[in-house]
Amino acid sequence: MAHSSTVLPGRMTARRDKPVVLFLIGARFNRLRTFPKWLWFTRSMPAMLDELEKTPDAGLLWHRNYISFPNIMVQQYWESFDELMAYSDDKSRLHQPAWLRYMRELQNDGSIGIWHETYLIEPGKFECIYGNMPAYGLAAASAVVKAEGRLATARDRFSA
Repeated sequence: MAHSSTVLPGRMTARRDKPVVLFLIGARFNRLRTFPKWLWFTRSMPAMLDELEKTPDAGLLWHRNYISFPNIMVQQYWESFDELMAYSDDKSRLHQPAWLRYMRELQNDGSIGIWHETYLIEPGKFECIYGNMPAYGLAAASAVVKAEGRLATARDRFSA
């Protein structure tokens, strides 16, 4: 799950021979004046991602954080929905205590909004291109290959 900054020259795409799960999760800071109440919350996701990086067999393939204040989001690629759920449900991992604390302390006060979306990406049902980029997104969670031949156009990549 290493995040490489090495730029791969030219046009690249992702090759994936089995399904992968894209999990987008985020939060919105609705009431900044209540920051001391939810400071702990801002540390939860980085701690979970650190835990997952130290546990490569958990199924997280790649992730990236995004900030567009007052919103934050994490893009994650997982081996499978079952592995994502196994991590989410594992009482010995950091997610469960953070989720229970959120439900107890923040769910009903409106200071923080949360959301997530989960997508199944199947081989031959996705298209992506990366020009002069490090391995990124689906390519970082899969295999990076040159976008040439049968992978040269968006239409061809979508059905490859």
